[in-house]
Amino acid sequence: MSEFASKLKIQKCQTMADKIADKVPLNKTLYDAFVNIDREIFISKGLKQHAYRLDALPLSQDQWISSPLTVAKMTLALDIDKSVDSILEIGCGSGYQAAILSKLIRRVFTIERIESLLLDAKKCFKTLGISNIHARFDDGQRGWRDYAPYDRILLSASIEKVPDILFEQLRDGGILVAPMEVSSKSPQKSSESIQQLITQFTKTKSGIRVKTLEECLFVPIIDGTNKG
Repeated sequence: MSEFASKLKIQKCQTMADKIADKVPLNKTLYDAFVNIDREIFISKGLKQHAYRLDALPLSQDQWISSPLTVAKMTLALDIDKSVDSILEIGCGSGYQAAILSKLIRRVFTIERIESLLLDAKKCFKTLGISNIHARFDDGQRGWRDYAPYDRILLSASIEKVPDILFEQLRDGGILVAPMEVSSKSPQKSSESIQQLITQFTKTKSGIRVKTLEECLFVPIIDGTNKG
């Protein structure tokens, strides 16, 4: 890539980061992560012209790469500080969220249940020269016990109830963030609707403290793995 093309991409990433910062309070480290991780690399070929917009975009296998704004909100909900050394992500997808986290945390562990998506994400990590992401093909609902406990755990897919095994793999004082599926019934309608809410769980000695943040939209977690 020419120096001019490289500078142009950085400018596009910076413009995108500025748009995110207009909507949520980014600290310098997170802002720089959005500037230095080229989102276009994670986008499907036919949609690369939309890479720097604040939109979710489709991937293969009926999956989506989250909006950069959603990535920012989920990352901020993790409340990352200098004491955070490791994070486990459930649902690697395109790998973009993990790549952003790799600029903030020393060790990133990410699990993906669709093998083809994981292979593509690994290629993106290699292209970007990222060496602190450890990726695994598995059902993420089981976690990754080998490297537990984690300082943070992030679910990048919606779920009705967080499996107990994930809380077991979270250190005391650690934070887990997940898009929770919540049923609601409108007075005007007899049927129930499902709302997704970014939810922060803090593990304390006395139990799990829960804080609901805001509405979101993710693909749901699915059991098992897919070799496709």
